[in-house]
Amino acid sequence: MLVLLGSSALKAQEDLLDLLSDNEDQGPEKVTATFKTTRIMNGHSIERTPAGQFDFRISHRFGKINSGFYEFFGLDQATMHLGLEYGITDWLMVGLGRSSYEKTFDGFARFSLLRQSTGIKAIPVSVSTFSSLALRTVDLPQPPGSSWFDSRLATVNQLLIGRKFNQTFSLQITPTWLHRNLVDYGTDPNDILALGAGGRIKLAKRISLNAEYYLIANRQTYRNEEIHNPLTLGFDIETGGHVFQLLFTNSRSMIEKGFLGETTGSWSNGDIYFGFNLLRVFTVR
Repeated sequence: MLVLLGSSALKAQEDLLDLLSDNEDQGPEKVTATFKTTRIMNGHSIERTPAGQFDFRISHRFGKINSGFYEFFGLDQATMHLGLEYGITDWLMVGLGRSSYEKTFDGFARFSLLRQSTGIKAIPVSVSTFSSLALRTVDLPQPPGSSWFDSRLATVNQLLIGRKFNQTFSLQITPTWLHRNLVDYGTDPNDILALGAGGRIKLAKRISLNAEYYLIANRQTYRNEEIHNPLTLGFDIETGGHVFQLLFTNSRSMIEKGFLGETTGSWSNGDIYFGFNLLRVFTVR
C-alpha cells in the first residue's frame, strides 16, 4: 500500500509539473511585423529599429503630377531626404536626417513603452513616444531682435498606438503636437494639433498596400496658402535587405514638421506628388 500511495503521489506531482510547464509555454509572445518598416508612408510607424541595426533611408518626391508635360508631369522636379537611424536598445532608437526641402536638418528619438503580445498576460497594442527637432537653414528674412537659431526650430511630439489584428491587417493612430518657434505670417499658427491614422493590408508575401491620413484640428494657412490634411497612399515592396515604398501624396515634405504644417497641395485639385522611400538595413552587432 505504501508503494502504491508513493507512486500515486509521484504521478500527481508529475502532472502538476506538466501543467506548469504548459502554462509557461503559453506565456507572453511579442507580436512582430505590425508594419514592414519604421514608416507607414511619411509618418513613423510603431515598428522600431532593433538594437545594433543601422537603417539608411532615401526618400524622394517628384513634382506635382498636374504640372503638365513641360515639367514632364513632375519628373523634372525633385525633393530629397537622407536619413540614418540606429537602434540603441530594443526600446530606444534615434535618427538624423537632412532634406533639400527648405534645407532642413532633423533629428528624433523614439521610446517603446508597450509591445503587443499574446498569451496569458496579453497586451492588445504597441505604444511608443516620438519626439523630433527640425532646423530649417534656407535663406529667409530675419526679424529684428530674434535669434537666428531659435527662430528656425520646430518640435514635434507624438504618441504612436498600433495593433496588428491578424497576418493581413494592421492599424495605427497617432495623436500629434507640432510647435514652431517662429512663423512667417501672422495667420500661420505656432502650434498645430493633429490626429493621424494609418493602416497596412498585406497583399502578398512581400507586398502590402498602405494608407496614411492626418486630420489637422486647427489648420489655417502657410505663407498665405491654405493648409490641407496630408493623405498618402502607396505600396511596400520587400526585396531581401531592401524595402521600397512607392507612394502618392499631396505633401512635398518628408518630415513631420513639413507635412503637418506646410501641406498646401490638394488631392481634389490634382496636387499629387509621386515618390518613393528606399530603406537599406545594416546590422553592426
